[in-house]
Amino acid sequence: MRLSGQVFKVGKYWAIEVPILSVVTQGHTKKEAYEMIGDAIESLVHKKGFKVDIFPGRGHYFEVGSPDLATLTAFLLRRQRMKQGLTLMEVSKRLGAKSHNAYARYEQGKSIPTIEKFSQLLSALSPDNDFVLVESQSN
Repeated sequence: MRLSGQVFKVGKYWAIEVPILSVVTQGHTKKEAYEMIGDAIESLVHKKGFKVDIFPGRGHYFEVGSPDLATLTAFLLRRQRMKQGLTLMEVSKRLGAKSHNAYARYEQGKSIPTIEKFSQLLSALSPDNDFVLVESQSN
């Protein structure tokens, strides 16, 4: 799984963002911007040994991924919940769960959701948004 991002020139800097993660930073060069977004995500995840890979694309497009899918998925879910201003209990209630521990396991990276469950989790977190899968070239 990779997450899409965009990088673009703003004045003398290169702004860079991964919208689904709500992570934004900048660099003096495009190369530095790629390094900065990777560092920003790794710092926010704050897990020893967690690394992201940056896959530059064409134009303003790029992708970010990680061999540690459980941690990347957990971070994405946590960022979406925070963006919506929800507690673990509120998300659990939206999912119809009796305990917040079932959902919390996904945010802790202890469980990786199936694609069906992932869709349900994202819908519970952000019911007014659709999430679109896009095919990408392997690098």
